[in-house]
Amino acid sequence: MITLKNVTLSFNAQPILSNISMHINSGEFVSLIGESGIGKTTLLRLIYMDLLPNSGMVTVGKYNSLVIKQREIPYLRRTLGVVFQDFKLLEDRNVFENVAFPLHVTGVKRHEIQRRIVRVLAEVGLSHKRGAMPNELSGGEQQRVVIARALVNEPFILLADEPTGNLDPALANEILDVLLQINSRGTAVLLATHNYDLVRRSGSRILQIKDTKIKEIESI
Repeated sequence: MITLKNVTLSFNAQPILSNISMHINSGEFVSLIGESGIGKTTLLRLIYMDLLPNSGMVTVGKYNSLVIKQREIPYLRRTLGVVFQDFKLLEDRNVFENVAFPLHVTGVKRHEIQRRIVRVLAEVGLSHKRGAMPNELSGGEQQRVVIARALVNEPFILLADEPTGNLDPALANEILDVLLQINSRGTAVLLATHNYDLVRRSGSRILQIKDTKIKEIESI
């Protein structure tokens, strides 16, 4: 489903990732660990092709970094859901409108927007908050809205970049439970985090970035 083969990426002659290879299969839950600034976000950007490698190949579904055209990248991104640490919610719109935003951008019909939002808000446990504004929500609730927005295009994988970084341990565990529930329904999840307690709780396959390399490890 997602494959990186012999991928190298440098910034200003400084290697970030060196000749890495990895894969994520359909429906998997994978944790990506490593120190802050080590390259976790960079790897996610390679997957949604915000960056292209200096060498090697990234394959995401039917898309390939060697041949993808700029006009195709938005269509690739519609097959992915991305969750960021900083919530990036629209402060002047309520929960329903925040989740609906990407659907309006892609021209989804009104009745389909309604159907999808009802479903994803139920998935993240926020059906009762659909009319609330972001400033009326807790940090955990705001992150649930972000997850709902990432799910609304029905992606085959959710890329979660430090989604609990701004949350206390109890709320972080709640968000992990949401991600595990989403995964149990068939959506793959790639969780990039330096919160090793969450990784242990998830019971997921673990990939570690260290010294510009990536390897699979059994436990942490």
